[in-house]
Amino acid sequence: MKSSIRDKTEGTLHQVKGSVKEVAGKLSHNRKLEAEGTVEKVEGKAQTKVGQVKKVLGK
Repeated sequence: MKSSIRDKTEGTLHQVKGSVKEVAGKLSHNRKLEAEGTVEKVEGKAQTKVGQVKKVLGK
């Protein structure tokens, strides 16, 4: 699998996991879990963008 596809796939996975953690934190009033989810979601978006850039550059 090309690294660009792997980065985009892993980024999407992190976004989903982050969203789940964020919602779970909101429902349980656990601010730490909610913050972890937000951070993981943002990291996933960044990783997805890296994959998109690699695809454009052909790596």
